[in-house]
Amino acid sequence: MTALHLARPENLDKLLPLAAAFHAEMGIAADDDHRRRALMPLLEGSPFGAVYLMGPQRAPIGYVVLTFGWSVEYGGMDAFVDELYIRPGVRRRGIALEALNGLRNMLRSAGIVGLHLEVDKGDAATQALYRKAGFRLHERYVLMTQIF
Repeated sequence: MTALHLARPENLDKLLPLAAAFHAEMGIAADDDHRRRALMPLLEGSPFGAVYLMGPQRAPIGYVVLTFGWSVEYGGMDAFVDELYIRPGVRRRGIALEALNGLRNMLRSAGIVGLHLEVDKGDAATQALYRKAGFRLHERYVLMTQIF
């Protein structure tokens, strides 16, 4: 099983290149200063989210960022996968599925009632992976965003 390690401030140097690679792949315009400002509160223990590194701590192969919220509909605290990235050279080996299953079990035992994520509408392969991990598309819901 793929190891998940709660990332701390001392892991920032290992995390930044992974986040930069993810942002480049997804076309997200951000620089390392932006990433530092966004990640450090989570690494320092903010109650609003957490970052987990995947694989060996010395040479992580990926990461996942979780944020936390509250859902009246689902009856309690929920989590959202904000970012999930695995290095291209180790993809398609079941690492993401193992990580998502491990997170689900960890979150469930901590009292979290649901886990959400977003996926590109045209990315059938990633949607299939997420379905295999137990996620379902909402027929009635569409994620909408307003940036301030």
